Amino acid sequence: MENIYKGGMEYMSKVNLTMDELLASNEVQQLKVGDVTEGEIISVKKHEIWVDLGANGIGVVMRREIGYGQPIEIGEKITVSVVDPEIEEGHMLLSMRRVVKDRGWDELQRLSEEKEVIEIVPYDANRGGLLVELEGIRGFLPVSQLAAGHYPRVSGADKDEILSKLNSLINKPVKVTVLDVSRKDNKLIFSEKEAVKDVVKERFGKLKVGEEIEGVVTGVTDFGAFVNADGIEGLIHISEISWEHVENPRDYLKVGDSVKAKIISIDKDDRLSLSIKQLSEDPWIEQVKAFKKGSVVEGKITRITPFGAFVQLSPVVEALVHVSEMSSDESVDPEKIFQLNEKKKFKVIDIDTESRKIALSLKDAK
Repeated sequence: MENIYKGGMEYMSKVNLTMDELLASNEVQQLKVGDVTEGEIISVKKHEIWVDLGANGIGVVMRREIGYGQPIEIGEKITVSVVDPEIEEGHMLLSMRRVVKDRGWDELQRLSEEKEVIEIVPYDANRGGLLVELEGIRGFLPVSQLAAGHYPRVSGADKDEILSKLNSLINKPVKVTVLDVSRKDNKLIFSEKEAVKDVVKERFGKLKVGEEIEGVVTGVTDFGAFVNADGIEGLIHISEISWEHVENPRDYLKVGDSVKAKIISIDKDDRLSLSIKQLSEDPWIEQVKAFKKGSVVEGKITRITPFGAFVQLSPVVEALVHVSEMSSDESVDPEKIFQLNEKKKFKVIDIDTESRKIALSLKDAK
């Protein structure tokens, strides 16, 4: 308390008053624990601020009792709550956080009941979401309650990458609603998804399958890419990125890319299924003309399954050699015959242009 003592003596001498003189005044009513009063900040130090309470003397607010986002400039008028009416040298120990909290719970309850959309500014983040303080009360905006534009789409749910994306939202305004509030449990949860729900629903109502939209890639995974189109989230599956055989979506798209895509479906959870490849003509139709039934072709093994192997004949034409066409031995194991990316010769035994299927034979190509 040494700092408080020195600070109090310094500022009492400036106003040239003593506690005895103050109590002698008829206008003074001595404050007690829990009382709320107003004062003016007269000094800001590293660990505390000093407040002139007028006829009630001088009080000190320790740094932990100021609260995030509260005014702490000299000359500011503030409202404080009395924690201890008399500490060293007769000064009062005050709290800005407590008085704001007392009033804040009622306001937060009102915001929750009326589902009012408000703006918050996160002051920190952890791997689970964003930390917020509103009305003097600390709350939380979970990752699961972020809207499409802010949701951290990362590969394999990498926690460090999620935290990095959440850190980019610190000190930036976010529109939310109060999802859950409980003074008893000291719980305050926000939701950005709920705040934009009606707007997103209205936009969804105007979209149609087959329509072309433009958006920004927000995440790329092994199975595709997520796109934010004006607050609406869509997924471009790996099979819809290109007419070519795509092994790694990251070779075609990266976060931040602007893309145009075709809406191929709208599901019940208000997510779009998108396609880039369907915005252009299918090159398969042209390239398949180079292959004739009965001819011998060379292809590269791209996938091996228990029932057969897939063979890439051109950048966009893929064929299947069924396990029954690999050898006369019925118990043949495809993994013992083929290796990924190796090239072999095959005989074309069928071409079905309507179903976009080509059947190959290894045993007949010998």
